[in-house]
Amino acid sequence: MDALWRATQAPEVHRRWDLRFTEIRYLPRPSEAEPQRFLYATRIGFGLRIAGEGESTGERQRDGDRTSALRFWSDDARSLIREGSGYWRYVPVDGGVRFITLYDYRTRFGPVGRAVDFAFRPLMGWATAWSFDRLRLWLELGVDPALSLERTAVHWIARLTLAFIWLYHGIVPKLVGVTGEVEIATRLGVPATLAPVFTAAAAIVEIALGLALLLLPNARALLALSGALAVGLGVLAVVRIPELLLAPFQPVTIGVAMAALAAVALRADKELPRAASCLRRAPAK
Repeated sequence: MDALWRATQAPEVHRRWDLRFTEIRYLPRPSEAEPQRFLYATRIGFGLRIAGEGESTGERQRDGDRTSALRFWSDDARSLIREGSGYWRYVPVDGGVRFITLYDYRTRFGPVGRAVDFAFRPLMGWATAWSFDRLRLWLELGVDPALSLERTAVHWIARLTLAFIWLYHGIVPKLVGVTGEVEIATRLGVPATLAPVFTAAAAIVEIALGLALLLLPNARALLALSGALAVGLGVLAVVRIPELLLAPFQPVTIGVAMAALAAVALRADKELPRAASCLRRAPAK
């Protein structure tokens, strides 16, 4: 409880794990009776930042539970959020602490702001859940938040690149420039009458694999399959069509590169924060 409380209540610690904020700073507090005021900011790129203010409106303890309530607002004209409020609740359970949050806010920019919030609100919910799991990994396993972010970036750069390659090869050569792929299929031993069907089936498999890499939360098995398929198909192609070894961007080098990307994504997929690890809706009990 004490470690979790400090990690969430001390600004210099809080900003290390919370993806939603890059700066949090307490303002001087005239007395213990006054709410604790704070400033926060989020960098949005290109040297821009959105800033706001808030205050802790109360803390209480009851039967081992601890609750911290707060209000927040922003006078920054670029901020979608005008004002809001929420709380953090810390509930001791067997073997640990259940960390709960609930917050809501009002937007600016009228109907346009409310329309933008349809996309922004789920994004904030995802960032909250991802950050909570990042905090859990730090407190339970000692995984530094900076390392969690680095592993996540490496994993997704490699994984998105693999997904792009599978989607490109499934759509462009096999569905747009079909003739060349049908010819390769016949040279690989597929009967001429079945080559178009084989090419279409291969396109479906590659597109499905690319989409799965994009959408599935846990893709370790698909990454291993991607690496094996990339090398295997490359070797098969040059065995049946040896002159491909002399072609630019020939199958073996592409296959090895794809296998390396899969290996990098798998290696980085170690104790990654996942929003899905958090309950996004309150359980029935």
